[in-house]
Amino acid sequence: MALPPPPQIECFGPAEFDITDLLRMAALARAVAGHAGTGDFIGLIGELGSGKTAFAREFIRARSDPREEVASPTFNLVLVYAFPGVTIWHFDLYRLRVPEETVELGLEDALAEGISLVEWPDRFGYFRPEERLDIEFRHSPNGGGRTAALTGYGTWAARLEDIARGMAKA
Repeated sequence: MALPPPPQIECFGPAEFDITDLLRMAALARAVAGHAGTGDFIGLIGELGSGKTAFAREFIRARSDPREEVASPTFNLVLVYAFPGVTIWHFDLYRLRVPEETVELGLEDALAEGISLVEWPDRFGYFRPEERLDIEFRHSPNGGGRTAALTGYGTWAARLEDIARGMAKA
């Protein structure tokens, strides 16, 4: 269910990583978090239970405190985590049906003020930024784990190459 690439923008990926357990998910989240900054949009794609919220939780903890309580924003639609030096907006758009429903959620503010982690980013439709990182989580065909396929657009293309090199060593 990968989103279509934006037109005429640099792209790298997908870079695929096996996620065999929560430690590997945390390592990937730390690697991505280390390359993310204000204005970044990270789309988390996948079926229910594929690892989107687990990734978001580990990403937020990587930028704050490993003991940080991180809830799923399924019913709130968006939760904001403000830490020294960074604000992270965690969106879960599963219940939305059309892009216009996203207007009042504050994506413009999120992109101006912090990092946006977006579960079900296809719900943003044409509001979805061209420059972004998409992470698609899939259950591994052999069972027991997951695969994360990362595709970087714009400045994320070069950052993803760096993340891929780092994950290969991990």
